Amino acid sequence: MDGFMTYERVKTPRGDAFRTVGESLSADEIYVLDTETTGLQGAPRDLVVDVGICRVSLSEGTVDDVYSSVLGYETDEWDDYLREAWIFQNTDMTLEMVEEAPPALTVIDDVRRILRGKPVTAYNTGYDFGKFLYEEPWNMRGWFVECADIMVAATPVCKVPSEYYGRQYKFPKLDYAYAKIVDGDPAGIHGVQDHRALSDARMASHLMIAMSRNGQYRP
Repeated sequence: MDGFMTYERVKTPRGDAFRTVGESLSADEIYVLDTETTGLQGAPRDLVVDVGICRVSLSEGTVDDVYSSVLGYETDEWDDYLREAWIFQNTDMTLEMVEEAPPALTVIDDVRRILRGKPVTAYNTGYDFGKFLYEEPWNMRGWFVECADIMVAATPVCKVPSEYYGRQYKFPKLDYAYAKIVDGDPAGIHGVQDHRALSDARMASHLMIAMSRNGQYRP
């Protein structure tokens, strides 16, 4: 398959694991992706403007940076909704960075190549995957093995009370879950989440490792 390894989910006495198709049980390598976008509506109204990917070994407790890129667009064609997005007002991302970045479709092709057939998760898969990666122009539904959502796993651990009837806890924000569950600061954020994709992917990766070690996360 052009040098790519395809994984399948298998049941083990300790829970779900992954192995390469046609091979024996493999190591627990999981890819953690994060996106930064122009808004919460999802595609096609909103666009991904920053993407970061880490590779995690749950057994070794290691996190490796795999990919990071801003996505390039012709911002002079954007309306005010896109040009004044929260990401450009509250982080170090600028419209100039978007204008000078590799074309969005080139970055999308890179991500598709890296994640093809791999076990992948995110902090809020319903957002990153459901609203963007599974939609045009990414079209990655079925492209990788979707693992358990790190945010969902962190919810009963963080126990942030929900204001809604019938729901005990609300989903914790990434920085809160990271501070509460992870010992020290292995992602190197120094107490401040910068809302850039690779940095957030590192935070989510170390959070996943910590919960896995505590028996609170299974892929």
